[in-house]
Amino acid sequence: MTAAPRDVEQFYSTSEVVAKLRRLADALETDKPFRIQIAGERIRVPARAKFSIEHERGDGEEEIEFQLKWTLDGSASGSEDDKLVV
Repeated sequence: MTAAPRDVEQFYSTSEVVAKLRRLADALETDKPFRIQIAGERIRVPARAKFSIEHERGDGEEEIEFQLKWTLDGSASGSEDDKLVV
């Protein structure tokens, strides 16, 4: 079953972000899956997820996104990707 499309942006307090990033760093360092709740939905990020950092600039503002991306079917040749911005 394919999950419904979703594109949300959720703002958190600094302490909440720090806690999420600490748990993420621990999971990345130990090559383990990561679980996170974003805007009320729980998401399991597999250990095989690819990590990237994106920088955007324009219209008087800048943005940095930390992204985890993985295929939904678990294969490298999967046709549908999902991403998690932390």
